[in-house]
Amino acid sequence: MFAVVRTGGKQLRVEPGDVVSIELIDGEPGDRVELDDVLLIGGDAIRVGTPRVEGASVLATIQGEASGPKLRIFKHKRRKRYRLHKGHRQHYTSLKIESIKV
Repeated sequence: MFAVVRTGGKQLRVEPGDVVSIELIDGEPGDRVELDDVLLIGGDAIRVGTPRVEGASVLATIQGEASGPKLRIFKHKRRKRYRLHKGHRQHYTSLKIESIKV
């Protein structure tokens, strides 16, 4: 059985036992999280939501937090002495998927 959930503006395909990284959410390692924005449940019978599957949720446990790779942003305008250099590191939360509740 698998599910497609929406979190942080992105859609993820998850199965029980998977470890996924999502955008930072509140909580401490070991806390249980319920993702209730389930768009599709697959397996023997596929259930597609319009836009969400009613009554479905995914239970997960927070494993920890980490930062993504450093992204370098550089803006430049020729002949105008304009240069702008910035950096960004996105923060992620690691989740272990426990079960899918239908």
